[in-house]
Amino acid sequence: MAERNCPPATPTAGSHAATRRRLIGATATLLLLPVIPRLAHAATILAVRMWPADEYTRVTLELDQELKAEQFVLENPHRLVVDIEGLSMSQALNQLPSKIRTGDPYISSLRVGQNRPGVVRLVFDLKQAVAPQVFTLKPVADYQYRLVLDLYPKVAQDPLVALLKQQPSTIDQDDPLARILEDISRAPGSTVQPAAPPVAMRPAPPPPSVPNLTPGSIPAPPPQAMAPRPTTASRKKNIVIALDPGHGGEDPGAIGPSGMHEKEVVLRIARRLKALIDSQPNMRAYMTRDDDYFVPLHVRVQKARRANADLFISIHADAFIKPTANGSSVFALSQRGASSTQARWLADKENSADLIGGINLGTHDKSIAKVLLDLSTTAQINDSKRVGTAFLAEIGKINRLHKDSVEQAGFAVLKAPDIPSILVETAFISNPREEALLRSSEHQDKLATAMFKGITNYFNTHPPLARLGDVS
Repeated sequence: MAERNCPPATPTAGSHAATRRRLIGATATLLLLPVIPRLAHAATILAVRMWPADEYTRVTLELDQELKAEQFVLENPHRLVVDIEGLSMSQALNQLPSKIRTGDPYISSLRVGQNRPGVVRLVFDLKQAVAPQVFTLKPVADYQYRLVLDLYPKVAQDPLVALLKQQPSTIDQDDPLARILEDISRAPGSTVQPAAPPVAMRPAPPPPSVPNLTPGSIPAPPPQAMAPRPTTASRKKNIVIALDPGHGGEDPGAIGPSGMHEKEVVLRIARRLKALIDSQPNMRAYMTRDDDYFVPLHVRVQKARRANADLFISIHADAFIKPTANGSSVFALSQRGASSTQARWLADKENSADLIGGINLGTHDKSIAKVLLDLSTTAQINDSKRVGTAFLAEIGKINRLHKDSVEQAGFAVLKAPDIPSILVETAFISNPREEALLRSSEHQDKLATAMFKGITNYFNTHPPLARLGDVS
């Protein structure tokens, strides 16, 4: 009992010293442990893609993480230098120069090397001066991070010039577009050649099964809509049709069961339709893209307007989660919501093309783009529905219609305020039978012919009004 009442022992100097030695020893042990810094994981290149075109060349590096890049241009000779941080030389980078195509209008060759630790340098030897845009894209759809290099010409070609250069021998020298080209060719520093003098030749006969249109079969604009001038009384307005093959480049569009890409088949159909239109002496077609490259949605609209188009046709091949979905459809713009759940779903899918194809948001004036896309009028929509009805009547003769009336939804590509605009879903590429039809050259010809007949039927009853600049 007496032991429980003993006071605690008082620490001695020796015990304090022992405690200090133990603490110092533990601290020393901790200090001796290796401090391993968190090493940055070098980025891995997943894919490299190049999309050369007359309008611009795109180089895309797909990576497993987002990287920063800096670029600058050099002259004499023209070069573009791009430094990419967080990369080391790899087999994919060593193979990059071999991807340069001989016909690339901007890039002649490419050199790749390790500029300094963690920084890879790309040096593009150029065929002309460029205005480069380098930007990154977040993961979307089937893509991971993308570093995009767009090489644009310093002076972009005007759509009117491109339209005229496509078929100089068929241009009437009294056509206002021909005079515009001549004015441009006379401008200081211009490299555009003036339009060739008219060639004395008979118009090419239209292809089989196409109505034999004559110059007078499409009525001239009403006299009250034109500024009367004796010297231009006999002039007929050339009708310009803007053809817009959907998707392209980084954006393949829908993919069929056998791997067929929407972007490829719609380009083939558009080219066939263009040939039919250009066979007529008073009609011409303008393509928003004529090769495999991506064009942002609002740029497609702007290009059609710059070309003074009288009609805008966006060509697509539909897809749905069920492979049994089938038939052709035609869509016009809606300002009051979609006409069906499917139309709204399709519009949302098509409007996502900019995210998949990839645009540099920093270069676009969002306020201007918004104004452009908010100015669509009731008259434009009504005219678009009339065009769509004419198309359905002809397409229905060669393919089942998914819907026998024009549907409506908020498609961004249809928002030209002054051009009747429709979107044609030629068939369901997700349906094995219809994919096989789309692959067939014969069926592509049938689709192009049906759309051509729809165009001529519409303009036979709704001649385009003359615009400012149609006469001088």
